[in-house]
Amino acid sequence: MTTNTGELAGRDFERVSAALDGFRIEVPSWGFANTGTRFGKFIQGGAATTIEEKFADASQVNKLTGASPSVALHVLWDLPKGKADVPEIKNLVKKYGVAAGSINPNLFQDLDYKYGSIANPSAEIRGIALAHLLDSVEIGRELGSKDVSLWIADGSNYPGTQSVRRRIEWMEEVLKATHDALGENQRMLVEYKPFEPAFYHTDIADWGMALELARRAGPKAKVLVDTGHHLQGTNIEQIVAWLLHLNALGGFHFNDRKYADDDLTLGSIDPYQVFRIFHEILSASDGERAGIEFMIDQSHNLKGKVEAMVQTVGTAQEIFAKAALVDRAKLSELQQACRLVEAEECFRSAFWTDVRPMVKEWRIARGLPADPLKALAESGYVEKITSERKSKNAASVSSYA
Repeated sequence: MTTNTGELAGRDFERVSAALDGFRIEVPSWGFANTGTRFGKFIQGGAATTIEEKFADASQVNKLTGASPSVALHVLWDLPKGKADVPEIKNLVKKYGVAAGSINPNLFQDLDYKYGSIANPSAEIRGIALAHLLDSVEIGRELGSKDVSLWIADGSNYPGTQSVRRRIEWMEEVLKATHDALGENQRMLVEYKPFEPAFYHTDIADWGMALELARRAGPKAKVLVDTGHHLQGTNIEQIVAWLLHLNALGGFHFNDRKYADDDLTLGSIDPYQVFRIFHEILSASDGERAGIEFMIDQSHNLKGKVEAMVQTVGTAQEIFAKAALVDRAKLSELQQACRLVEAEECFRSAFWTDVRPMVKEWRIARGLPADPLKALAESGYVEKITSERKSKNAASVSSYA
């Protein structure tokens, strides 16, 4: 019995639609604000200058893409008064229809953290860091946010200047205390990075260190994978497969890079890598991938803020759709038989499929713009916010986010 082209196309559309219906990717509040490099900050007239403007922009992205119903919050940049700012965030959630997403503490910007935060030799400073983490947990609990995402910038620049072993113990103590403060529906995600800002040793430098710290903290701790936080040539999808196997994968910070932690827009350099990561996730059982959260973490220094975010979400949807088209039953048979060329072609054929017509059809069927970037351009939203914000942005040169 043969299957005609129309039937195959119909099945492909069904698979793509099912995948996109369940695909959500959180946007970061700081992605809408003025950012730069270590050499300086670049000002854009339409960049968000307040937390309300960030929510407004996030809401616009969600309306255009249908895939980003929450916005990640940074405690220092978005809630400078801590728990006192929670009522305002709750009002913005209601006003803009975008939920408060992951809560991101800041353990790298305070001058007290010159020699580290949770791994600082000073017990007093470790106490300051812990207090901030506990406040972040409480903020998340009050906002109904599931995840508290931790990136620890601690480390040292010169051999012999710090005790690596003692710093491990100090981190274990603080992370355990943070974990124990989590509410019933909260989790703690531990991120890793091989270098920067520390260049000799980083206290949480790879996924194994993050995994062990999460395990020792408790069952509500998982590992967060930032796609830019790896050395050149690292097989990120293999790390993803291991974390899935160990039921330890909590979520992602998606971005792209050419050299180091470039924070370029997702898929702009290596869309095939993103495809391979999505394939591993879609190959996992429902139970293994339950609870994995996707989030964007990028710095749009040169691209327009809202335009870059819409472009990124749209790209993520397209690559996820490609990964959904892999014939996994056939691929498994070919892998088992070690039919290498055929297996690779089975895998690659999904990546090379032009899914844009199917994604467009899915958007129209869901009442979304067929072309989100075009719809954004035609809406006049960017021109409107640029007109409203340009004077504030011109005067604002001191705040990073």
